[in-house]
Amino acid sequence: MDSLPGKGADEDVVEKVSAPTGALNEEHENLSDIIRNAKLATEKEHKMTLWQGLKLYPKAIAWSVLISTCIAMEGYDISLVNNFYAFPQFNQKYGVAITAEDGSVSYQVPAAWQAGLSNGAVVGEIIGLAINGWVSERFGYRYTVIACLVLIAAFTAIFFTAQTVVHLQVAEILCGIPWGVFQTLTITYASEVCPVALRGYLTTYVNFCWGIGQMIGIGVIMGNLWRTDEWAYRIVRLSSSLFSRGITDNPWQPYALQWMWPVPLIIGIFFAPESPWWLVRKGRLEDAKRSLLRLTSLDRETDFDADETVAMMVHTSALEQKITEGSSYLDCFKGIDRRRTEIVCMCWAIQNLSGNSFSNYSTYFLQQAGLSNDKAYSFAMGQYAINCAGVFGAWTLITLGVGRRTLYLYGLAALFTMLMILGFLGLAKNRDAASLATGSIMLVWALCYQLTVGTVCYSLVAEMSTRRLQIKTVVLGRVLYNIVAIICGVLTPYMLNPSAWDWGNYAGFFWAGSCFLCFVYTYFRVPEPAGRTFAELDLLFEKKVSARKFASTDVDVFAEHVEGSVMQTYKDQLAVSNMKAM
Repeated sequence: MDSLPGKGADEDVVEKVSAPTGALNEEHENLSDIIRNAKLATEKEHKMTLWQGLKLYPKAIAWSVLISTCIAMEGYDISLVNNFYAFPQFNQKYGVAITAEDGSVSYQVPAAWQAGLSNGAVVGEIIGLAINGWVSERFGYRYTVIACLVLIAAFTAIFFTAQTVVHLQVAEILCGIPWGVFQTLTITYASEVCPVALRGYLTTYVNFCWGIGQMIGIGVIMGNLWRTDEWAYRIVRLSSSLFSRGITDNPWQPYALQWMWPVPLIIGIFFAPESPWWLVRKGRLEDAKRSLLRLTSLDRETDFDADETVAMMVHTSALEQKITEGSSYLDCFKGIDRRRTEIVCMCWAIQNLSGNSFSNYSTYFLQQAGLSNDKAYSFAMGQYAINCAGVFGAWTLITLGVGRRTLYLYGLAALFTMLMILGFLGLAKNRDAASLATGSIMLVWALCYQLTVGTVCYSLVAEMSTRRLQIKTVVLGRVLYNIVAIICGVLTPYMLNPSAWDWGNYAGFFWAGSCFLCFVYTYFRVPEPAGRTFAELDLLFEKKVSARKFASTDVDVFAEHVEGSVMQTYKDQLAVSNMKAM
């Protein structure tokens, strides 16, 4: 392995501060002991196996899964909006008539309106992301998520009373604000409540929640394809088929079922422990220890020590204070944090630039490729089911030791190949066979995407930034993701809409070119964070190690002088504890 030069583990650290004394915390007699405890906790995390992590942190897994469930609501709504454009009743109500060469008449929502409706929630999400960077760091993760769930419940009333598509778009924008918060807080919370052994799994579980929401949405649409009136899409939009079954005579009433989600989530999250990393940054070390004990189990195979783990968090926070001067949005673009922000932003953007926005219109695309409505939606249902299954496949690859960078690189190479195949299928003369082949390739594309780029992205963005700037860095990355999504959301309808550019399969060539550029960027810029503690990643970025050498470079974070205000707070609290014990 390559190694980086550094000082002795405890050298130059104890000189400037007198050590606290006391009988109760004798093992913490001086700053050297704090470093020692942090080092012990780091070594234990490195040695911890997946099974040991599961036994030690079952509560952390449960709390993280609960908070990540908030994402399912967004996945559900987004899948509805993008798949409405292949819904005949929706097109007939809001579209324009198109006369084919044989005189047959069909209806299509104009590309401009498709773009506007699809991007409504994205605009709201950007607003929510900007607010989240400040609110969550000030008030904590739990209270921020709870407040957003209250807003979701309130904004659902707009859907409930909506009479026109304009009202629906207003509701989309407003609901996008709390959805933007969910996009980042769920990932950040997952990364901060679990050890290194579980980090890749819990952060990528967020993508599974997306898939669940999308699958429910497409399932509800398929359940209402038989209707020929406007209530087909209205009932779908209300997320229930109660009206069609005669259970209620008020077609708008079923949307009240959306209020079932926020209430139990609010109750559960109210009792969830706060992120111990956030508590350490706020100097609330006793609260951080209590939070850790609530996240762990007594049934463990490791000699876990909450004090040692808190010491590791304190040491990491102090190291980041030394490396990073401030914690504002502007600091994300200063010094070494500029590189970390760039990587997080690009990892998010690559999700759309690799062709995902193309697949988001899968039902509409397959319909334009020649498949019937029911077959198009069946393929879409299969795609969303694959999205969920792909997350578990990615977990298997991670368990086998395949790195995040490796998954990203090989995934982009495979996606590029399949997008090229999609493009060449546009040259086929037999459109029936070509359309079925297109649907099959898109299912394989979806599986490859979820095994690699779609899932691993959530782990990468959670690991690339410092703890002090993580919320803001992930927010900036997600903002770029949404900006790219808006651009793609404008371009894609024009590519596929027969009343606009009508590219059909040839759109695959466009996204293949974009995917190739993503591959080149990943090779040169995206490093391998697997198996690294947050402090080790901080030091690797500080030393400006090349992305291709991250995995092979050895670092000693305890060879660094880390005097800082967080460390001082830790010592002060120990001194207070000693005085109380005397």
